[in-house]
Amino acid sequence: MNTLYDSDSFAVVHLLPDVLADTPAQAGQPVLARHGFEIVDKRSGKEVYLDGLWAELFQQRIAAWQQNTPTQEEVEETLEGYAELAQNPVVMH
Repeated sequence: MNTLYDSDSFAVVHLLPDVLADTPAQAGQPVLARHGFEIVDKRSGKEVYLDGLWAELFQQRIAAWQQNTPTQEEVEETLEGYAELAQNPVVMH
């Protein structure tokens, strides 16, 4: 798990697969088979998890940001769009 962005309004975490190709999964243990991104809207207390095609599209956005460094306002505006999808309340474990 890597924190990619953290501001007063949003946090973005990149979650990596739990299982390596040469490591068998243990029975009864949850595993993350592919990578994804969790975007937390701190203002609403909700989060959205992007995986599959959504994760790939978001990763392309991050790659574009690495080429053209955006302003914080541009990042926040983009995250705001994803936060509209957020339905899950943030729960501390």
